[in-house]
Amino acid sequence: MEPDQPEQPARRSVLVKLGTAAGAAAFAVQGGIVLRSLVANVSYDTPSRIKVGLPGAFPEGLTLVPDTRVFVSRHGKRFRVMSAVCTHLGCTVRVEASLKADPSDPDTRRATQVFQLACPCHGSRYQEDGSNVSGPAPRPLPTYRLTLAPDDGQLVVDLDDEVAPDIELTVP
Repeated sequence: MEPDQPEQPARRSVLVKLGTAAGAAAFAVQGGIVLRSLVANVSYDTPSRIKVGLPGAFPEGLTLVPDTRVFVSRHGKRFRVMSAVCTHLGCTVRVEASLKADPSDPDTRRATQVFQLACPCHGSRYQEDGSNVSGPAPRPLPTYRLTLAPDDGQLVVDLDDEVAPDIELTVP
């Protein structure tokens, strides 16, 4: 070899370096794939807009929809939805119905059904409109926006849109 020319790398050392680089790149890609597999592709959060059923499926008064933990209140063609989750510790509130004498009937032959809500955990009580009456519950049950689905006419509850307790949906 001549002293003026730099020494050329051997073919074997070039191939070793290329192979090492390719192996490192393959490990990096596999590592990225493994790390990405640890992140879920779906959201397990509850959807904020939920169909609860057709208006005709709900009787007069309060009906608990257990899957969504909401009460659907129906008075004729007027509907509203409120949470069934106690504002104290998150237990599911239940409906208690009782009969109350009709003040317009002096003989008290007629009675009207009165709904009250009670928390089985710590005894909080709510009126039918969701306002808290007694117990450790710090605030009334929240009321949510209710709409009709345009495709199938079901009642749709928007759990992200809390409204005033007097807002109702009137179904034609």
